[in-house]
Amino acid sequence: MKLYDTGVYLQNGQDIIPENQANLPVAKEEAAKNTIAYSILKAHNKSDNMEKLQIKFDKLTSHDITFVGIIQTARASGLEKFPVPYVLTNCHNSLCAVGGTINEDDHMFGLTCAKKYGGVYVPPHQAVIHQFAREMLAGGGKMILGSDSHTRYGALGTMAMGEGGPELVKQLLCQTYDINMPGVVAIYLKGTPRPGVGPQDVALAIIGEVFANGYVKNKVMEFVGPGVANLSADFRIGIDVMTTETTCLSSIWQTDEKIEEFYAIHGRPEDYKELKPGSVAYYDGCVEIDLGEIKPMIAMPFHPSNTYTIDELKANLDDILADVEKRAQVSLDGKIPFTLRDKVVDGQLYVEQGIIAGCAGGGFENICAAADILKGKNIGHDAFTLSVYPASTPIYMELAKNGVLAELIGTGAVVKTAFCGPCFGAGDTPANNAFSIRHTTRNFPNREGSKIQNGQISSVALMDARSIAATAANKGFLTSAEEFEGSYSEHKYYFDKSIYENRVFDSKGVADPSVEIQFGPNIKDWPEMAALADNLILKVVSEIHDPVTTTDELIPSGETSSYRSNPLGLAEFTLSRKDPAYVGRAKEIQAAQKAIQAGQCPAEAVPELKPVMETIHKSYPDVDKTNLGVGSTIFAVKPGDGSAREQAASCQKVLGGWANVANEYATKRYRSNLINWGMLPFLIPAGDLPFRNGDYLFFPGIRKAVEEKADVIKGYTVDGDSLKEFDVTLGELTDDEREIILKGCLINYNRK
Repeated sequence: MKLYDTGVYLQNGQDIIPENQANLPVAKEEAAKNTIAYSILKAHNKSDNMEKLQIKFDKLTSHDITFVGIIQTARASGLEKFPVPYVLTNCHNSLCAVGGTINEDDHMFGLTCAKKYGGVYVPPHQAVIHQFAREMLAGGGKMILGSDSHTRYGALGTMAMGEGGPELVKQLLCQTYDINMPGVVAIYLKGTPRPGVGPQDVALAIIGEVFANGYVKNKVMEFVGPGVANLSADFRIGIDVMTTETTCLSSIWQTDEKIEEFYAIHGRPEDYKELKPGSVAYYDGCVEIDLGEIKPMIAMPFHPSNTYTIDELKANLDDILADVEKRAQVSLDGKIPFTLRDKVVDGQLYVEQGIIAGCAGGGFENICAAADILKGKNIGHDAFTLSVYPASTPIYMELAKNGVLAELIGTGAVVKTAFCGPCFGAGDTPANNAFSIRHTTRNFPNREGSKIQNGQISSVALMDARSIAATAANKGFLTSAEEFEGSYSEHKYYFDKSIYENRVFDSKGVADPSVEIQFGPNIKDWPEMAALADNLILKVVSEIHDPVTTTDELIPSGETSSYRSNPLGLAEFTLSRKDPAYVGRAKEIQAAQKAIQAGQCPAEAVPELKPVMETIHKSYPDVDKTNLGVGSTIFAVKPGDGSAREQAASCQKVLGGWANVANEYATKRYRSNLINWGMLPFLIPAGDLPFRNGDYLFFPGIRKAVEEKADVIKGYTVDGDSLKEFDVTLGELTDDEREIILKGCLINYNRK
C-alpha cells in the first residue's frame, strides 16, 4: 500500500500521475472538478460557491437510538411534515434488557411519527439501518444523511454521510448542511484479492495506514482504478462501510455492471447510474492498493487502527500481546488489570467468542463464505461460541432457502435476527476477561458491553467473517482463512421484496396530521437552555489526556441507550466509564447557572464561587448575574472519534456544559454536535495546559468575541487572587453556527 505525499492526477481512470510529474493540457483547478465527488456535491449544493457548500440531501435515515431526539428537536422548532423521505429503523434497541417498556414505547413513537409526518418505519428485526438503506434507499448520484456514523453507501454510487441528530433536524426544517468543499483522496485499487481475504481485511489494512496520520480526515475517499471491477457489490459494500473508521467525511466509488446488477436484483434498476471520474481528474492525495497483497487482518483491542496481519500476530504473539496490554493501560487509565497472554495455549491464541454481524459483517456473501469454511465441521463444546446476525430479513430468508442457514446451525453457530447489538454493547457481551473476534465495525474499550466501573473487562478484535469462521472451525484457536483449502460455493442472491411490503410502513411521503403521537413515560422534552451570556465562568470538571477520546467514552452505549429519549436520564451516564465523578462535578457548578436563570446570586448557590468572583471583580468589576453565565467544560486531547450520536454533546449540555477544550477534534461530526448544542468548540495548542481539573476559567466578553468573529479569544485561569491569561480559538464557524452558539442551541435558533 502506498500513500502519495502530493496530489495526483488520474488519467482515463487508470494511470496515476503525481502532481510534481504532471504535464497535462488541463489546469489543476479544472481537473479537480472531474472527480465523482465534485459532480455529486455540485448537484446538491444550493449556494453559488463551490468552496462554501450548502447541501440538501435526497433522503434521511435514523435508528432508534437517535430518531426520538431528532424528531423531538424538530417538533420544538415547528416541524409539520418530513420534506424528504425519512426512514426510521429499529435495529439498536430491539432487546429490552432494562427499562421495561422503554424500547417499544420509542418504537411506537417512531411509527406514529412516520404516519403523522410522512415517513417510513422499519419494525424491529427486519433490517439494520444501513442494509435497509442499501436495499431500498441508495441511488446513483444521490446523497443520504444518516444519524449514524456508518452511513456509507458509496459503493452503490450514493454519497452518504453520518452526522449528529441536529444536522438531520436542519434538513427536516429545510435548512442546509454547510461545509467547506472537502478534499478528495483517490483510493486506487488494482489486482484481485487472494482466496480467504474478505472486505474487512482490505478495510482494516486501509484504516491501519491512514487513521493515525489523518491522511483522509474529513475528506472524501473516492474508490477508483482497475481493481474495483474485480470486487463484487457485497465486497465493495463491506470495505465502504468501514471507511468511517478512517475519520473521512464520506466515500464514493466508480460504478459498473456489478452495481447495475445489484439495483436490478433489488427491483430498482432505474436507480443505477454509471459513475466514473473524468478523463483527467485531480485528487488531493492517493492511496494505491494492490488487492493481491492484502492478507487476512486483525485489529487488536482497543481500536480499529491497531492492525496486524493474522500471520504477523501468530509469529510474534508474545511481543504483540505485550504491546496490546501497554496500550490498554492508557485506554483503561490503569483502572483494571488487562491481559491477553493468558489466552495463549501451546503457542496458539484462544478466543472465547466469534460474531459476524451488522452493517459490516452481516452481508450475504460474508455469511455464505463463513458457512463454506465451516462446512462439515463444528465449533466444539468448550467456551467458544459463534453468533451470526444477517443484516436484513431478506438476507435471512435467502440463507434459509439456499441451505446456508441449516449448515450454520448444524455447526453449533447461533443465527439471530437483524440487530446491531453486538456492535455497541447491547447483545452478546462476553464473559469477564473473555476475548471476542468480530466482523463488526468497532472495538473501543467496553463497547462490547463490559462495565469497567463494576470491575469488568472483556475485549474485541476485529476480523473478517472468513477468518472468524476458520477460527471457529479450529474450535476457537485463532486461524487465518488462508489456511482453508476448500472451495467457495458462490451462491447467487435473490431478493424477496414482499418481506418489506408486508411489514414496513411506508407513507409514500403523505403526512397525516390527524395522527396522535404515542409517547411513553420515558420520552421527555429537552430542558430549557439559556443563550450565551456576555461573560462566562467555566469550571473544568474532567481532564482527559488519552491520545483519542471516543464518543463511547463520552456517553457509553449498551444498556444506557435505553434512556436515550430522556435527556436528563441519559445524562446521568456521561463519562461514567471514563470519569465517574464527572456528573456530580458538573451538577454542582450547574446549580450556579440555575440560580442565575432564577434571578438569584450564583455565589450563594455555589459558595466556592465567592472567592472566584472576588478575584474576577478586581479586573472586571461590572461582571454580575445579569451578564454572566456559569457552567462546566472538559478538556480532551482529541475528542469525538467514533459514533455520530449527538448525545456525546447533548448530555454535557443538559448538565450545564458550555464548552469543550481540545487540541483538535477527532471528527467533524462531533464538533458539529457541540456547536448545534450551543457549546463552544475551543481549541488550545498542544503542550502544557494553563489549567487543571477543578480550576475555574473566565472568558470576559465571550459573546462579543463570537459575534465579532475574533481570531483569538482570551481566557483566564482563576489562580487564587490573580488571573492568568491564556488564548484559545474557535476554528472556522459559519454565520449560522455562530448564531446557534449565541442563542444557546439549535432549538433556540429555530424556535418561532
